[in-house]
Amino acid sequence: MQRFQLFLIAICLFLISPLVSAVCKDSVVLVHGNTGNASDWQNTYDYFRSQGYSSNQLYRPEWGSKSCAACNNHSGSEETPVRQALQSALANSCTGKVDVIAHSMGVTLAAQQIIKLGAVSKVDAFVGVAGAYRGLWSCGTYPFNFATSTCGYWGLSVSSPFLDDLYGRKFASRVYSIKSYVDQVVCATGTCYVGGVHSSRIAGEKATYTYNYGHFGLQTYTYTKQYQLVQ
Repeated sequence: MQRFQLFLIAICLFLISPLVSAVCKDSVVLVHGNTGNASDWQNTYDYFRSQGYSSNQLYRPEWGSKSCAACNNHSGSEETPVRQALQSALANSCTGKVDVIAHSMGVTLAAQQIIKLGAVSKVDAFVGVAGAYRGLWSCGTYPFNFATSTCGYWGLSVSSPFLDDLYGRKFASRVYSIKSYVDQVVCATGTCYVGGVHSSRIAGEKATYTYNYGHFGLQTYTYTKQYQLVQ
């Protein structure tokens, strides 16, 4: 009788173990863009939940001013919520690694915080959605940039010291970009290119994907691709 019970326990463990391993996934950090909100990721959040992610595996930090787009940059109070979300996600990840999906200015902010934390080796996949990795022509070219925080030394003017320092630096094992040629922000001046390359493309990326959704539509409607890229 005892042997039979042990046999049943062994069978149960054998059947359950694949299910246990299936729910062990990288925590995911979703970083919104300039003056955005955590709720901007609702489609992504809901889809990940439908695919087996629990709420405590998904992190959506709120950062920056919500009313002054020109006030936000990559230095100071904007950094703290993103850094803390990455730290929490890493601390609670059952795999010991995280995936990061970021939109617009959140792309460069998230990349910066990964590097500052020394967490590059712990980020498996990074997906940049409608980012301005190579800068915004609407901000001008540093140092002949518009005199706002968003376009300044720590901002998104083309060749700003911040962007020049970030360029080419590794911040994940796998990097992808999602872009649009009808992006109302990245392509606001009539061109999406900086140095002959779409500004949303990230140096060293594994692949890039193009949609006609526009700047905000890319975040809202590419949730299935976002999911696929972090698997």
